[in-house]
Amino acid sequence: MRVVFVHGACVRDGTWWWHRTAELLQERGVPSVAPALPSCGEAGLPGGVGGPGLPEDVAAVRQVLQDSDEPTIVVAHSYGGIITAEAAAGIGSVRHLLLISSYLPEVGQSLSEFGDGSPAPFLDVDPDAGTFGVRPELLVDTFVQDCDPEIQAQAAAHLARQSVQVTGQPVGAAAWQQLPSTYLICAQDRGTPPSLQREFARRAGSVVELDAGHHPFLSQPAAVRDLLLSL
Repeated sequence: MRVVFVHGACVRDGTWWWHRTAELLQERGVPSVAPALPSCGEAGLPGGVGGPGLPEDVAAVRQVLQDSDEPTIVVAHSYGGIITAEAAAGIGSVRHLLLISSYLPEVGQSLSEFGDGSPAPFLDVDPDAGTFGVRPELLVDTFVQDCDPEIQAQAAAHLARQSVQVTGQPVGAAAWQQLPSTYLICAQDRGTPPSLQREFARRAGSVVELDAGHHPFLSQPAAVRDLLLSL
């Protein structure tokens, strides 16, 4: 088995966000990989107006999924659920989707449909550049409040400005409709409201709830490892 982790919006270096759980999985002989997302500037292309968006993110993740025939669990975090809905569709090696605090779209839905039309208070949007990002001063209290001080201190270095066009681009498939799926609700999440997570969780095959913030794979890596190994 291998694990493919699809990170959320406005961050880069998925390997760092995933590293605490990845190390515990590796001890059990389970490799993992975190694809780079072009819309977050990880493909060497600038984000923003005319830059890479959701289709490029989908293509990047799909390429990694197609690189191996090994049975695969895809872990989608937050915005990563938008990508995974399309990227994992029709890939024979994918055995299960683990959706962590994840958006779970139907075909034709986009990220923007799940808000109230205005940016979240923890986001900074630059309409001229066509990018958005997390306000650094709100990062810890919103997203990593339950992580240890070392992680809190390092997290800001792994933020990214992302192309705002990903918010309006609809998905062309909904892999969770065809594949076994588990939704992990993060009950102390201050980024994606638990009430919204519970709505998405109704679309999944099974549901687990953890008393954790937005990044349980950093704050409670053993719990996430154990969940993955049980799938």
